[in-house]
Amino acid sequence: MIEDLTLPVLIGAALVDSINPCAIGVILFLSSVLLRVSSSRGTLLFLGGIYISTVYVVYVLSGLGLVWFQHALISRGYAEIVGVIVGLLVIGLGLVELKDVFWYGKGISLEIAPRHREKLTRMAERVSLLSVVAIGGFVAAVELPCTGGPYLAVTAILAKSFDFQAFLYLLLYNLIFVLPLVIILAAIYLGASTYRLKKWRMEQRRWMNLASGVLMIVLGGFLIAYYAYGWYL
Repeated sequence: MIEDLTLPVLIGAALVDSINPCAIGVILFLSSVLLRVSSSRGTLLFLGGIYISTVYVVYVLSGLGLVWFQHALISRGYAEIVGVIVGLLVIGLGLVELKDVFWYGKGISLEIAPRHREKLTRMAERVSLLSVVAIGGFVAAVELPCTGGPYLAVTAILAKSFDFQAFLYLLLYNLIFVLPLVIILAAIYLGASTYRLKKWRMEQRRWMNLASGVLMIVLGGFLIAYYAYGWYL
C-alpha cells in the first residue's frame, strides 16, 4: 500500500499538471488544423477523441516505465540518490516555469519546439486515423519535458512501493491530466471558437506557469525530504 502518497496530493498534482499551457495549446492547435482541413465536426470529435486516448495510453505506459526504472534503482539501495536527483530535477523544471511568468520566451522554456510544431502541422493535415494516432504518440513524447515535472515527482513516490493501488493511482492521475483536453474538445465540437480559446490560453498562461512552477518546487522539495530524511504525508 502507498500510504505515504495521499489521494489529495495526487489529485492536486494532476489538476495543476492538466492546466499546463503547453498541453492545452496542443489540443487547440490540433483542433484548429482539423477544422481547417475538414468541415465535419463529427470527424473533429472522433479524431480528437482518438488523439486524447493515444496521449492517455502513452502517458500511462511512460509512467509505468518511469516507475519501473526508479523502482529498480530503489531496490538496489539507491533510494536516497533517486529522491535527491529527481527532486532537484523537478525543482529545476519548476524554476524554468517561474521564469516564464516574468520572462516568457527568453532562454530555456518548457514548450514544444517550433520545429516540432511544423512537423505536427504536416501530420495533422493528412487527417487520417493513423496520422492522429501518430500525432498523439509524437506529442506525448515531445511534451513530457513540458508537462512531466509533476508526473516525474509522482512516479518517484509511487516507485518506492508500487502495487495495484499505486497502478490505479497512476491511471487516475492521467485521467485527470487529459480531462481539460476532453472539455476543450467538447466545447469546440459544440461551437466554441478556437481563436477565443487560444486567446484565453494566452491570457491565463502566466498564472498557469505560476501554479505549475510552484507545484513542482514544492513536490521536488517533498521528494528530497521523503527519500533522504524519511518524511511522510
